[in-house]
Amino acid sequence: MSISLIQLEDIVRKAGAIALTYFNDLKHVEVNKKSPRDFVTAADIAVEEFLKLTFTQKYPEYGFWGEESGQSANQIKRWIVDPIDGTHSFSRGQYFWAISVALEINQELVMAAVYAPALNDYYCAEQGKGASKNGQVIKVSTIDNLAEAMVATGFACLRSYLEDNNLQRFAKIAQNTTGQRRFGSAAIDLCLVADGQVDAFWEQELNLYDVAAGALIAKEAGATLTDFQGNSGVFPKQILATNGHILSQLLPLM
Repeated sequence: MSISLIQLEDIVRKAGAIALTYFNDLKHVEVNKKSPRDFVTAADIAVEEFLKLTFTQKYPEYGFWGEESGQSANQIKRWIVDPIDGTHSFSRGQYFWAISVALEINQELVMAAVYAPALNDYYCAEQGKGASKNGQVIKVSTIDNLAEAMVATGFACLRSYLEDNNLQRFAKIAQNTTGQRRFGSAAIDLCLVADGQVDAFWEQELNLYDVAAGALIAKEAGATLTDFQGNSGVFPKQILATNGHILSQLLPLM
């Protein structure tokens, strides 16, 4: 690869600084709706424009897929970017939002960064080399009893008014776990699994740019990544990330 994790961090942190200028002056930030329950802000556009321009100029051998601007011609080797994952939280002044950047080559995720500027947390990973948070190696939790587990989920499916809306799954899993969290950013949720702060995360009806970076970080920290039937892989329309120890206990509830 022509880029290192250090070089990627420099770019992503600069993008975070741009996002923070908007976050610190939200009363002047334009917020629009892509659909009745899906938001986009001027910050989303500005961050993605910066990342697209920077990556295109510095690393022209890679294509680009951003949530706001779509896909460029080259999608065999590409950056997969969500400029602000958790836009609704961002627009309300909450801290759980992140810039998500992954590099995919021949359908394999090889490098990733998730930066939550308001929390000052920077996660990154490179294929086969482990994951880190703020420069420290991270690993998934060792909880092996679902009854003691803390889990996280989201409800992107409600945004789309789907009949299969995750509420029944949540009800069953909530009754069988100790703690349940809903942070509003799949990228952060996956990093929290990687960091051992939660033991599992599941969601449905996401896009690859929502989960690509967080999925690699979680995997490199020791997480299992499956669909709701237990098939291994990154399935953005149906993703389940666990610490591995509670996977078999969760699957019957999915």
